[in-house]
Amino acid sequence: MKKINQPFYSTNFTFYIIFCVSIISIIPLFTIIINSSIIDFDFTLFKNSQFLEYTKNSLVILFFVLFLTFVFGVIPAYLVTFYNFFGVKFFKYSLILSFAIPPYIFGYSLSAFFENFGSGYTLINLIWDTNNANSYLPNFSPIVNSVLSLSFTLYGYVYLLSTTSFVGQSVNLLDLGKSLGFSSYQRFFKIILPCARPGIFIGLSLVAMETLSDFGTVSYFGVSTFTTEIYNSWFIFDDLNTSNFLSLLLLVFVLFFFIVESYLRKDSRFHSLKNEGKRKKQALKGTKNFLATAFCLCLFFFSFVFPFSQMLYWSIKFPEYLENFEILKLNLNTFLLIFFTSFFLISVAIFTNFGNRVLKNRFLSFFSSLSISGYAIPGIIISVSIISFFSLISSLINFDLKTIFIGSFYGLILGYFFRFYSIAYNGIKSNFLKINFSLDESSYLMGFDKFKTFSIVHWPILKKNIFFIFILIAIEIIKELPITLILRPFNFETFSTRAYNFATQDLIEAAAIPSIFLIFWASIFILISFKYFFQDNK
Repeated sequence: MKKINQPFYSTNFTFYIIFCVSIISIIPLFTIIINSSIIDFDFTLFKNSQFLEYTKNSLVILFFVLFLTFVFGVIPAYLVTFYNFFGVKFFKYSLILSFAIPPYIFGYSLSAFFENFGSGYTLINLIWDTNNANSYLPNFSPIVNSVLSLSFTLYGYVYLLSTTSFVGQSVNLLDLGKSLGFSSYQRFFKIILPCARPGIFIGLSLVAMETLSDFGTVSYFGVSTFTTEIYNSWFIFDDLNTSNFLSLLLLVFVLFFFIVESYLRKDSRFHSLKNEGKRKKQALKGTKNFLATAFCLCLFFFSFVFPFSQMLYWSIKFPEYLENFEILKLNLNTFLLIFFTSFFLISVAIFTNFGNRVLKNRFLSFFSSLSISGYAIPGIIISVSIISFFSLISSLINFDLKTIFIGSFYGLILGYFFRFYSIAYNGIKSNFLKINFSLDESSYLMGFDKFKTFSIVHWPILKKNIFFIFILIAIEIIKELPITLILRPFNFETFSTRAYNFATQDLIEAAAIPSIFLIFWASIFILISFKYFFQDNK
């Protein structure tokens, strides 16, 4: 067959473009490592009481969040997969709505409800007329508040992946457990839970990365963690060395969970690939039915209804904050970011995945795999690295690149690219893996070039899930705080930054309206994507 040699489709052109994309995408990783390597560092920092405090706080929060998200994620996933009880169909989907609540917004609700003369005080007085209502409200510590806020908003990762793992388990294996006389508890601990281990650990790894990356929640509650100290070192004390070194330490922690997640996900398959028939759910009755419904209902209430109703209550009670809210401007800013970022990320992801498929170059595949490491890098570190990188480049080439990428729309999209490129890349890659290479070979034999093969063979399969990838990116952008807060242009606001600014000024009631809009749009995107979340369950 005659080889087609057009400039745009040339092997060298494709190779260099993909290689450049991969190199650009790991700029935050290299910047932090290089900046930390040139630091004349005094190791007495490790003996500093403040360093010990925020290290301890970070690890304590991480431990309890992992424990609670395991409980909140695995138990309801097990219940909705294997049992029929009152409301099971509703809970199967509604429990995903926790994704619509950012941890920092949950934190605002939690703090306002339990504070003196807050919403809890008002509610108690409505039910029971007393002058001592505050004494009946628990006084949570900042760390407990942070743990609860993160746990109730992040358990969805574990819930989704556990549900997928449970649904994919072999019916024959479960029947074997029954024939051996295993009780429901024995089947759960000896068969179901061990077989779902990869999915559960992947979910917990994602929770760990999000917990260590969190800035808005711990900052609001005044808890010293790695992220708050990085922000303070850079933007308050102007101590770039300490900020970069702390960024490197946090990066090591987060990348550990990223590597664990990647390792567990690689070729892991703990379920049967054969169609063994539809699983019959066991009907729960009496006390068991009540307990299953009560657990799922409480989880849905605290993870979604509680923070949403708190924000709605404030919005109705304090309508004056709506006067200068600039609804159209905030909506326009948010959707401009979503559209341009999603279009850019998905386009680059399609090109790089297609190029890797065509070239089959191991060197290029390795660098492409590194390019998705940005998801493991906290948003605050990405922001710091972008500022450091363009400041360094500007001084080296004697040209001011800082004004182009720092405090600009372009820099904001670049920050989102570093953070969320993995969503687009992995989403497109998973669809490419479904396409047998024999289809490509058949297309070439018929005389079609590579671009024609893509348009005829690949695109019809890819386009079905591109909308889902767009939704996932949109949800992340709507909720993202540190990148938007640090890299945004002057006087450029989104719902997340507006809510955070009000909250930090102790105008928590004013933060309700932007929070309501944030939750509303995130919920809309999640509701639209319900059929994708459980497409493997059908």
